[in-house]
Amino acid sequence: MCRALVYLGQPVLVDDLLFKPDSSLVKQSFMPQKLAMLNLAGFGMMAWDDRSFDPTKPFSYSSPELPVFDRNLKAMAEKIEAHCLLAHVRGVQYSTKATISNQNTHPFCFPGCRLAMAHNGDLNRIDEMKPDLLEFIDPAIGRHISGTTDSEWIYALLMSQFDDPAADQDAQAIREAVEAVLKILQRLRRKHGIDVSSSANLFIADGNTLAAVRFCFDFGRFPIAKGPGGVHEANLTYLSLWYTSGREFGFHEDEWKMIGGSDSADSVIVASEPLTRDTTSWLEVPEYSMLHVDTVDGRLESNIHYLNL
Repeated sequence: MCRALVYLGQPVLVDDLLFKPDSSLVKQSFMPQKLAMLNLAGFGMMAWDDRSFDPTKPFSYSSPELPVFDRNLKAMAEKIEAHCLLAHVRGVQYSTKATISNQNTHPFCFPGCRLAMAHNGDLNRIDEMKPDLLEFIDPAIGRHISGTTDSEWIYALLMSQFDDPAADQDAQAIREAVEAVLKILQRLRRKHGIDVSSSANLFIADGNTLAAVRFCFDFGRFPIAKGPGGVHEANLTYLSLWYTSGREFGFHEDEWKMIGGSDSADSVIVASEPLTRDTTSWLEVPEYSMLHVDTVDGRLESNIHYLNL
């Protein structure tokens, strides 16, 4: 299953999030600590830099190849500093049915949309729901769907909840949109008789704000007749989601860590699993909730919102 991270705060070298830490996102593609599966189906990222031309538009890079062997990615990561980063390594079932392509790499950000999104999870029998999902997706948004993933359909559904997808969205608007998406998926799952455990951890960012959702439909329900092989391995446990905040993330006193403490925090990392060997400064996002972080007067303001379904 996938691994992802989203960062917001003081400018940080992208290399210091993707490659260098003890359990960096790239290392998680082949050596995850919180999941047994390897993540071998591609990499994607979006990085925002206020000093770049048109700072509302992020640097964007994706490849269906393994990031650990990607020299272009490594060279770029060593040169770019970003105040916001959304990055994702994709994992899929080990099957000839899986489609590995650039169109299926995360994050997704359609033309005319402000928010970008990555997904960690697997919606059981999503193909059966897609015809019904079209009823809830704005045709102007739906026409941009180009891949085969459940994740891209979730993103199209999410963007369709906003009156103006190109506008900045506050915490309430994002939470209401997320709740609407989950309710629609829940309703269609019931319509099709789908009650198998299906994870939906979401990572959302636009350069100024971030949101991270930790959610699972019907957790703990598996098709007994098919045995453990009848459900995606990642859905056998509640997928992890962690965050840490402080003044600066980097290599301090011979170890990778966030320094400064949460009381004076102006930087935050949210990730599928901690990036550092020492995990004592990381907190787990509660199940069935959304963490929202916004920039207010140059400081970060974070809140946990429990989802109302």
